[in-house]
Amino acid sequence: MGIYIFNRKLLNDLFDTYPNDTDFGKELIPKAIQGGYKVASYSYRGYWTDIGTIASFFDANLSLADPIPEFNMFDENNMIYTRPRMLPPAKISGTTIKHSIVAEGSIVHAESLERCIIGVRSRIGKGARLKNCITMGNDYFQTLAEIVLKPEEIPMGIGEGTYIEQAIIDKDCRIGKNVIIRGTENLPNSESSVHCSVDGIIVVKKGAVIPDGSIIGDVTGMKV
Repeated sequence: MGIYIFNRKLLNDLFDTYPNDTDFGKELIPKAIQGGYKVASYSYRGYWTDIGTIASFFDANLSLADPIPEFNMFDENNMIYTRPRMLPPAKISGTTIKHSIVAEGSIVHAESLERCIIGVRSRIGKGARLKNCITMGNDYFQTLAEIVLKPEEIPMGIGEGTYIEQAIIDKDCRIGKNVIIRGTENLPNSESSVHCSVDGIIVVKKGAVIPDGSIIGDVTGMKV
């Protein structure tokens, strides 16, 4: 959505007339209609949902893991052609998976994934448990040599024994062992250099490093 076609002269005229307006849908197009300009629209009747907030983005993505999502990526008549990355298939070892999508290039040793979207090149350590979360994955593979030569550094991915719930993990994050990241409805909005909390969802920022044993979010009722 949000695809607009304008006559160039008209668009320049609108900019000149309303220099403080910044939104097409809320400001410029309604004023063009009020000004008597010819405006046509297309009534789209397919799937559409707003992803303009953290909460709506979170819900829209996790809904893809439902048994029969409203937006069906496996429709023979409406094929989805994703960008080819030429990555190996995902490798999963000893993991219980419920209603989740695991992207290519991932190496998963987690204990469980429940209603999760796991992005490309993700690495998830043994005993980790993820529930209602999105991991964006990694932009590149960290080599075994890099991991061995720098044992003091936290590897890319999610460490052993870590618990993550109600969260979005951006790309290239290094989350240590036995970390707890848990969003809840009662969690107030907040922000730090490595993460933020918005509408009860914790977002770990791109490239963030979370040390072993860290606790982020609400652990009420949990055995830490």
